[in-house]
Amino acid sequence: MNNRVYCDEEEFINVDFQNKNFQKGEYEFCVFKNCNFNAVNLAAVSFSECEFLDCDFSNANIKNTQFNQVQFESCKLIGLNFDSCNPFLLSFYFSHSIIDFSSFYNLKLKNTNFERCSLKEVDFSNADFTASYFTNCDLQGAIFEDTNLQRCDFKSAKNFNIHPTQNQIAKAIFASDNLIGLLQSFNIKIE
Repeated sequence: MNNRVYCDEEEFINVDFQNKNFQKGEYEFCVFKNCNFNAVNLAAVSFSECEFLDCDFSNANIKNTQFNQVQFESCKLIGLNFDSCNPFLLSFYFSHSIIDFSSFYNLKLKNTNFERCSLKEVDFSNADFTASYFTNCDLQGAIFEDTNLQRCDFKSAKNFNIHPTQNQIAKAIFASDNLIGLLQSFNIKIE
């Protein structure tokens, strides 16, 4: 018996999906405002061109979840394993969101925009973020190992530690006052 739903251009406002059963299915061009998905099972759900505003996704199960051209604005996305999502057409835009302790391990997310986000302790290892923007983002403790960061914009990013020989950083953009994030791994004292 197939209980999957199809929602198109619907709006969900102030819904606590911890207390109200979230219906699995396909959501296209939907808007979710001030919704609680904290620890909700979203496995195998499909979100296409949806907007999430002021939502809490912390610790949600997003295994095999499809996010296609999805926008998160002012959302709480703590502890999410984006690397367990369905990789087909996976694409995001993040603005003013907290994405701490999450993982993008081994994902191909070229041209992804992070604007004014907290990305503390996020795992970007083995991922491809070519031509992405980290505008005014805090990357304290973020892990960059074998990450493709070519043509990325880090001009206004802070607290990052990116080892230049362990990551691909050709044509990436940095500001002169945040270059220390590229040199920390060399144990160089800068005064």
